[in-house]
Amino acid sequence: QVQLVESGGGLVQPGGSLSVSCVASGSIFRISGMGWYRQVPGQERELVASITRGGKTNYADSVKGRFTISRDIAKNTVYLQMNSLKPEDTAAYYCNAHQERPVESDYWGKGTQVTVSS
Repeated sequence: QVQLVESGGGLVQPGGSLSVSCVASGSIFRISGMGWYRQVPGQERELVASITRGGKTNYADSVKGRFTISRDIAKNTVYLQMNSLKPEDTAAYYCNAHQERPVESDYWGKGTQVTVSS
């Protein structure tokens, strides 16, 4: 089992910046990759950014050039730095950890709200 706890988020004006963090605990040695997803009520959860165990990153087209995912292995923490925020970035942001072996599984945090509004 893997436990994920997000922090950060909040209210920010358009054009502003915000950072969210996710601390992983438990069977973290089984994690093959981590990522951030977001969800707006009534819509499906969508991938925002991900990072593999090897450090390869991937971003949704809508956030490329504005968001940066990074990690601190020593702290078991993944970060999402969000710059040039837009109202359409408003959503609940969820941390995800993916496990491939011995059983493919996905673990989720409880989410943190990001609201971009003037």
